[in-house]
Amino acid sequence: MRSVNPATGRPIRTYPEHSREECFAKLDAAAREFGGWRARPFAERGRLLMRAADLLTQRKEKYARLVTEEMGKPVAAAESEVEKCALGCRYYAEHAERYLAPEEIPTDARRSFIRFDPLGVILAIMPWNFPFWQVFRFSAPALMAGNTALLKHASNVPGCALAIEEVYRDAGLPPGAFQTLLVGAALVEPLIADPRVAAVTLTGSEAAGSRVAQVAGIHLKKCVMELGGSDPFIVFEDADFDAALATAVLARCGNAGQSCIAAKRFIVHESVKPRFETELARRFAALKVGDPLDRATQVGPMAREDLVAEIDRQVRASVSKGAKLLTGGRRQGCYYDPTVLTDVRKGMPAADEETFGPVAAILSFRDETEAVRIANDTPYGLGASLWTRDRARADRLVPRIEAGSVFVNGQVKSDPRIPFGGVKRSGFGRELGREGIREFVNVKTVWIG
Repeated sequence: MRSVNPATGRPIRTYPEHSREECFAKLDAAAREFGGWRARPFAERGRLLMRAADLLTQRKEKYARLVTEEMGKPVAAAESEVEKCALGCRYYAEHAERYLAPEEIPTDARRSFIRFDPLGVILAIMPWNFPFWQVFRFSAPALMAGNTALLKHASNVPGCALAIEEVYRDAGLPPGAFQTLLVGAALVEPLIADPRVAAVTLTGSEAAGSRVAQVAGIHLKKCVMELGGSDPFIVFEDADFDAALATAVLARCGNAGQSCIAAKRFIVHESVKPRFETELARRFAALKVGDPLDRATQVGPMAREDLVAEIDRQVRASVSKGAKLLTGGRRQGCYYDPTVLTDVRKGMPAADEETFGPVAAILSFRDETEAVRIANDTPYGLGASLWTRDRARADRLVPRIEAGSVFVNGQVKSDPRIPFGGVKRSGFGRELGREGIREFVNVKTVWIG
């Protein structure tokens, strides 16, 4: 298994893959550890998660550089990602016990209540685009709930996968509580099928999620799927124009556009569309694209050449169908210039497909009904951003938008305090918040006569 620096195209390091025997030995260790780990009190598990948070903070520069070298994220953004992981560990260390406290329910029994008990070994299949945060987003609540965890990370970030295992090991977690498996996709199905795996969580593509959910269903395993998105960014004529534009740039070009919850379709009222598209193109063209280790860089390379080829195909196909290219549309190695397409409509890849790169697609609408129709005209339903100063309008539209999150006058983001996930082909289940930690527990009714 080899990591390659997308900024230079040069190999970083080769890692030996774990054999099938090694993987199942790790699974056995996780299953054996489960009984002891779940028996530890919340305070003890929380102390170890707090220690993990401290290590993340202390090693922020080291881990951020690793993220940057393996997948191309600008180093300042990588540091913020590591800091967010520390925040997630601290949040669940502080709140897990309250979220999982037994709940008394009045019935005809002398006493009846609900317990929240851990399930066992959780297998996580995680992506490369946020190689630290995606893992801590699942593992901090899962571990605090008393589960043990196995990580099958993306094959292009093996160094990050091992570094996360290092964090938990150095924090004092027992060896079987969290383990990394350096394996390809071929071993995923046998692992899911093993009775010792209690549940599966995946963040990734729609195709990968569909296959893993199918296998989990065959074996009756609980799963959480956080998949693709084609998030709408709806701008009404009364929006705070400057705030909407500034957020649009960040929401589309952060992480070189490689985010499930990046704004992708900019649905703008026809009265302000000419001004919006002109200014957005100007701001995109002014972004500094370059070496991700340079702190002045705003947009680094995409993670792999095949990803650049795919976004370039989508742009070219959309232009061939009538979209207008305002800026960008140029590739070089793993770099793709921030790109703005306007006059986008249904039938073009920029409107119909998930665009996983720094490409903004601008569509227009006449009224609220049309804005909602366009926003919902996608197989995905992860996040949505709505820009208006009219609170009554926001109140009317939020229930009508088909998405797991709707942010009014703000950028869609994940936050440990609130649940995160999607509807339709963006997946099912939730991460983060109270709902996230309760995904991988047995909601157990206790009735005492």
